[in-house]
Amino acid sequence: MDIVFVQGLKVDTVIGIYDWEKKIRQDIVLDIEMSSDIAAAAETDHIDQALNYKNVCKRVASFVRESKFELVETLAERICQIILNEFNVHWVKLKLNKGEAITGAEGVGVIIERSKS
Repeated sequence: MDIVFVQGLKVDTVIGIYDWEKKIRQDIVLDIEMSSDIAAAAETDHIDQALNYKNVCKRVASFVRESKFELVETLAERICQIILNEFNVHWVKLKLNKGEAITGAEGVGVIIERSKS
């Protein structure tokens, strides 16, 4: 299986366990890898045969902007479920980076992989 990826998708959201975090919007950065058989798209050179990563990004960004979660784990899980359920993807790997949430760290977050059963 081939992999289609999106790297560095920045979206603002409400995320965090502290009261002050629940009152502000913070940027998160997403790196997404998705399984996709690109053979048909490569042969026809037509977007209808491809996993349209623009549509994936628009859907994920819309969801993230509207969401409010305490844990990055919950947000990451929900993003993966959207991708698996709404797009022709059987496997997804997601890196969710909350940025400089820890003093001295360039980033913190989770990396998860999910697949359809």
